[in-house]
Amino acid sequence: MENPKSSPRLRNENSRRTQRTYAFQVLYALNFMPGTKQLEITFERFREDSSPDKPGKETFAWSIVHGVWDNLDKLNEIIASYSKNWKIQRIAKIELTIMRLAVYEMLYCPDIPLKVAINEAIELAKAFGDDNSRNFVNGILDSVAKDTKNGKFGVNKGF
Repeated sequence: MENPKSSPRLRNENSRRTQRTYAFQVLYALNFMPGTKQLEITFERFREDSSPDKPGKETFAWSIVHGVWDNLDKLNEIIASYSKNWKIQRIAKIELTIMRLAVYEMLYCPDIPLKVAINEAIELAKAFGDDNSRNFVNGILDSVAKDTKNGKFGVNKGF
């Protein structure tokens, strides 16, 4: 049996999962450095601090970071509407960042199935959040996905 850590799929710096993780880290850092100018600076700083083959601006990672950043208010509004007992300011930055990324994928990335966006968000929550993160993230995203599938946001993606 192949060792999963040596699997080419897991080591591939260009895999969507790797780039999604990179995008999450950049977006998380941007929570603490607001301002449009910080977007490119933070993306490049992460790139420079990492191995030389980390994602550049022509990649999936950049499209996610840029897309989330450009749609931040709408994404926050959607998340807030599904987290009825939690104001957006009270949601932990890790979970909020994960949900922003996933909701962006659900609404603006037609090539990413809803289930994939949710599953990838849960994997990020497992890796970066606490024991309750994945359940919280899954609950919100599942509701967003159902409404997305039903066309509430002008998008009709199947599971």
